[in-house]
Amino acid sequence: MDAPFHLIEYEIALLVRLTTAHSPKLGSLDRSEYLLLSELEKYSPLAINALADHLLLNLSTASRQVAVLEGKSYIRRYPDTNNGRISLVEITPEGLEMLHKVQKARYDAYEEMLADWSPEELEQLKSNLTRLNQDFKAWRK
Repeated sequence: MDAPFHLIEYEIALLVRLTTAHSPKLGSLDRSEYLLLSELEKYSPLAINALADHLLLNLSTASRQVAVLEGKSYIRRYPDTNNGRISLVEITPEGLEMLHKVQKARYDAYEEMLADWSPEELEQLKSNLTRLNQDFKAWRK
């Protein structure tokens, strides 16, 4: 096995674990809720299947996550006026408020963790993470 890929794989796995471990300190949304609300903040309203596509989820997983957030009044579901068989979902004011609260906690945490990084290092990290996520999304489509 090529050593750089071994280390990259391990560091990504560790990053996911560490962010998951610290997640309760950063607000009351779990990772899936946070990502779903973030997508809806950008693209509301969305059909559930489009939301699933955005997050690379299967439709049943996206539907379960939508139901949980709907139960918390963070999103609302309503029929598409163009196609009554499709439900659209959008973030509610309560959902937006919760998302912004959690985002602020997360931004503050990253600002504290990365305080010693130079602007150039932060830009490089941002660019590389963006590229990595784009490549993950495009991989094996």
